[in-house]
Amino acid sequence: MVGSSLTADEKALANRRLRIGFVLLVAGSTALMSLHIDPTPLQLAAAFVSGLGVGIVLLWFVLRNLEEFRSSMR
Repeated sequence: MVGSSLTADEKALANRRLRIGFVLLVAGSTALMSLHIDPTPLQLAAAFVSGLGVGIVLLWFVLRNLEEFRSSMR
């Protein structure tokens, strides 16, 4: 059988980058949506920071459900 071409360190780095990218995507999305109301710079920063919080919560939710799904497949 052919194994993965990535080492454990490379997999960990790729997973970390995906998680960070997911959170930044959510945060950037909230900041871009706030541009529709013509925010002040402080409001734009607040939208981005709140998006970081929402992104972290969404990431936790997705990873928790993914782990439950994986365990049910075993």
